[in-house]
Amino acid sequence: MTDQPTPTSRLRRYAPRIVVALGLIVAVVVGAAFAAAPLLHIPGPATLAHLLRDAPSTQGSLFESRTVPAAAAPRPFPRATAPLPDTVPWKGSHVPVADFLAATRTNSFLVLRDGTLTHEWFRSGVGPTTRQSSWSVAKSVVSLLIGRAVEAGTLREDDRLVDILPELADGTEFDSITLRHLLDMTSGVDVSENYNPYWPLTGTARMYLTEDLSGFVRDHRGLEFAPGSQGDYRSVDTQLLGMALARATGTPLGDLLAQQIWAPIGAEDDALWNLDRAGGQEKAFCCLNATARDFAKIGQLVLDGGRVGATQVIPPMWIERISTPAPLPVSEWGYGAQWWHPTGAEPDLMAIGVYGQYIYVDPPSRTVIVKLSDHGTTEDEEDTIEVFRALAGSR
Repeated sequence: MTDQPTPTSRLRRYAPRIVVALGLIVAVVVGAAFAAAPLLHIPGPATLAHLLRDAPSTQGSLFESRTVPAAAAPRPFPRATAPLPDTVPWKGSHVPVADFLAATRTNSFLVLRDGTLTHEWFRSGVGPTTRQSSWSVAKSVVSLLIGRAVEAGTLREDDRLVDILPELADGTEFDSITLRHLLDMTSGVDVSENYNPYWPLTGTARMYLTEDLSGFVRDHRGLEFAPGSQGDYRSVDTQLLGMALARATGTPLGDLLAQQIWAPIGAEDDALWNLDRAGGQEKAFCCLNATARDFAKIGQLVLDGGRVGATQVIPPMWIERISTPAPLPVSEWGYGAQWWHPTGAEPDLMAIGVYGQYIYVDPPSRTVIVKLSDHGTTEDEEDTIEVFRALAGSR
């Protein structure tokens, strides 16, 4: 009687064929990726592989960028020692601050009181001169630049986007979008907030990867709702804002930041603002790579009413604008002119990035907190704000 083949013997017999087949599949997929990348105006497979592997805080190094030079006259923070509380509230319990930082994959954590740096912590491998990606914290920086342009009369909140970027006019409701709509995330432009690196060809993920931002926004002028009828957080709104600002001033965003904010605040280190391609335009909705101390200077600027010393850098009316939630909510939290207002009666406000980047400003306690992390998308934000509020009220 002939022995019947066992599952193991079958596997041994067909294993070489399986390996060859898998190899062919991988070769086809990789070849297709290399061939498709130029057609899709996205980076090649090597960069895409890094995006799947590298920490979000370091991904700025994968893209072209414009340098925002350190200030000619840096202004280091004065320093003093002020211990933090032994524990902070966290998910219904109280834990040591070190446990909170570890749980949220924190890279840098700074606390300022009255403009004095009272606490500074970096994880191993990160230091005071390490640049980290802002992600959506950049949106709040763009807002400050818009505020200066509004005060100068270069822009008005009621300006129509297509009057500044006429190439986007298409004769539809899109043409009614104003800068106010973009500032408060009420434009209705139908670009989803997709951050999934495993599905990079739609929504914000595609906008992040594209090497042709002008082409991207031109191809995404459909609306999900009428401009000004409701709020919904959309990164494309900030990209359109940044493009309008650059066009109206005739100056790239990185150069505007260098001249109008980075120099006046006394930034200690160069920053890098990622571009869509070499010599291209800034990804206004994200990707300002800077040190924790210089991000803290942005928070201190807002806390001080837009002043640095005796110099008014950001108009007081714009500090009031970003400190006031807009009428149409974009989530459970308040939102106004690209700055967040967490739930509760406190008058605190903040800039937030998707992977746990925060510039937190609490005017009553004169506290600024910067937390730069590699945490998951929008994870634990409510709990993190409770920690910040506890630290702000701890003295």
